[in-house]
Amino acid sequence: MLIKARIENHSEWLFQEEIPEKYVPDHRLSERQVNIRHAPVEMKNYQLSTNGLFLLYSEMNFSDAVRIETEVDGDVIASQFIFSREKKKKAGISGGGQYRQSRHNIRYVPAQRQSYEVKPDWEYIYFLVVLSRDYYFNLVDTGTPMHENFMGEINKGVAASFIGEDLYVTPEMRKSIDGIRECKQAGDLKRMFTDARVMELIMYQLEQFSQFLKDEGNVLHDEDISKLEYVREFLEQHYIDPPTQRELSRMAAINESKLRTGFKRYFGTTIYDFITRLRMVEARRLIVEERKNNMYEVATSVGFKHQASFTNAFKRYYGFPPSGVRV
Repeated sequence: MLIKARIENHSEWLFQEEIPEKYVPDHRLSERQVNIRHAPVEMKNYQLSTNGLFLLYSEMNFSDAVRIETEVDGDVIASQFIFSREKKKKAGISGGGQYRQSRHNIRYVPAQRQSYEVKPDWEYIYFLVVLSRDYYFNLVDTGTPMHENFMGEINKGVAASFIGEDLYVTPEMRKSIDGIRECKQAGDLKRMFTDARVMELIMYQLEQFSQFLKDEGNVLHDEDISKLEYVREFLEQHYIDPPTQRELSRMAAINESKLRTGFKRYFGTTIYDFITRLRMVEARRLIVEERKNNMYEVATSVGFKHQASFTNAFKRYYGFPPSGVRV
């Protein structure tokens, strides 16, 4: 199967990959880094491919609005993740703070050509896992009730998304993506690691889809989603000393019960776990990037009053204490 993409009216391919359709357990990996820098695109692509699998991690921004054309020759299952943020003036591709907007889905893509528009002055991370049908069918149990509708569309050869609306990327999914991108292993170890992380990532997606479908009767309207997004953005700015859930519900003008259940359903994590994740990521950044070695100072910087509580929370989240972080 062949997959490729380029900017409309440009001859250079952003990526172009021929992928064997057959899944082979003891496959070899092929990796490469592709950088593209000419107006209107600036792009850094990390690509990994093997039998039945193509993985793309792309950091990109555009100086003008453009349309990207994609083409698939063959049929594939695509696990897609898109992160975006508005670019700050004079910021490079890695500038501008956290990627606040994120969406993901799993799609069945038969042979087809598509195009979509991207906005200028925004930065994007596009993480794509393309699986052949054979690879996907070896990876998951497609005979479950949750897969019934999706498999029906696949068997008819009709383009389909696993779930009707794209959902927010959870912290667990982000960790899996970061793990794939930052893996330092090579050879067979990297193959095993990549297979495990791809399976883990799709498991997290299916888990969130299952929860979403289970709560389908509890409809979240556009107004509710706007309020939940407001809560998320507020917590990202105030996670060191966050308000109580009752205070959050008053601030966002949303019922406290709906805040709790809606946040879990839409973002795939509880408010408490979301705050914990923000604290842990910042703590690790302080240790690794700013080389902080006073753990009490790190603990108080991310909202813990006691170093012991911080150490225990860090170990639960990462699996090792702060002292185990490699600087």
